[in-house]
Amino acid sequence: MAEQIEFDQAHQTLHEITQALENGRFVHVRRQLQDMEPEDIAILLEASPRKAREVLWQLTDPEDYGEILDELSEDIKDALVSKMAPEKLAEATEGMDTDDVAYVLRSLPNTLSKEVLAQMDAPDRLRVETALSYPEDSAGGLMNTDVTTIRSDVIIDVVLRYLRMKGDLPDVTDSLYVIDEHSKLIGHLPLTVLLTSQPDVLVSDVMDDADDAISVDTTDSDVASLFERRNWVSAPVVDHSYTLVGRITIDDVVDVIREDAEHSMMSMAGMDDDEDTFAPVIKSARKRSVWLGANVLAALAAASVSNMFEDTLQAMASIAVLMTIVPSMGGVAGNQTVALVIRGLALGHIGESNKKELLYKEAAIGLLNGILWAVLIGVIVMIWKDNLTLGAILSAAMLTNLFVAGIAGVLIPVLMKKINIDPALAGGMALTTVTDVVGLFAFLGLATFFIA
Repeated sequence: MAEQIEFDQAHQTLHEITQALENGRFVHVRRQLQDMEPEDIAILLEASPRKAREVLWQLTDPEDYGEILDELSEDIKDALVSKMAPEKLAEATEGMDTDDVAYVLRSLPNTLSKEVLAQMDAPDRLRVETALSYPEDSAGGLMNTDVTTIRSDVIIDVVLRYLRMKGDLPDVTDSLYVIDEHSKLIGHLPLTVLLTSQPDVLVSDVMDDADDAISVDTTDSDVASLFERRNWVSAPVVDHSYTLVGRITIDDVVDVIREDAEHSMMSMAGMDDDEDTFAPVIKSARKRSVWLGANVLAALAAASVSNMFEDTLQAMASIAVLMTIVPSMGGVAGNQTVALVIRGLALGHIGESNKKELLYKEAAIGLLNGILWAVLIGVIVMIWKDNLTLGAILSAAMLTNLFVAGIAGVLIPVLMKKINIDPALAGGMALTTVTDVVGLFAFLGLATFFIA
């Protein structure tokens, strides 16, 4: 209920600001933006048409630019920063976490990115360049280099005095990391333990082992899976020599999970997960035409099968009426399996040890559903068309296609994953092509042999 109220308020705010812009009440809009959180302004920008978005950006307080850019999708962020001077962009990144600055700079042209880095202070520039040296989809690219470290040979009272002198801690800090004289990670001290331990106890006596360290080259999806399974709030990141290089926090992991979900959803439609809702018509049409072109090829493959049995279709109108049932049922059944397998691959549930068992399971499901629906639809067609042979043919084709759909639903995403093709992007279309071709060939082939 609270979430619904929040969404309703957001839509109401958007409506009010849109009306104020249309009426030229820019001062009123500026005041409203000053009262909003950067995250809410980011949502407002993404929900606004391009012209209104540019005006809103100009009316926004520049001090909020950094936090807003961090929340925006890539297309919108690129459009806004492309019109900002390097020194203004450098100012906008002040106070941002290292990983967030790296995220903003990665999408910029190299020349502009270098100009922005040149405007930064030396320590900030070094931290950002370190983050940029790792792949974006790795733990190194995801981490923040702002960490608080302590030594194991000091007592708790010394640590507390050090923290009081330091004054503040990085956001989402739940542990202090314990390192040796070579900056190698040897453990971590939870804040709860720090606050409840006796002042004269050594850190080494109460610290936890560093068994939660993440390697810099771990993929962001694997990082998200680790956080989910172990209920972490933060985790240290180490290089290959176990030197502490940064940490990853739960807010960054939530972003990864959200982006992965958006990617899977949009990829199934052949669209970019960062596509701007209000992108220019030509740009959107160009992006979507690639997927439509691939779909045309798949449709032509199915149409070519129908063309092989043109004489059969001309000889018996009932076949033409019923021919869409078999590929449709196979497509639905196969896509159910594809969705399950893609989810299993993403969560790490499917590996070499259980692929064969999953294949047998889905083939059995396809066979059982095939028998059930083949009998049911076959009887319906027999009564409807008063043709026993046609009903039997449809049943046989249905059974064949649902069985193949179960097998293909497992093999297609697994094979795509093996050759580094995103199953979410092309798995559904490939499966539909297979079930269309097999379904039509089975139904029209049997019809040609037994009826035509």
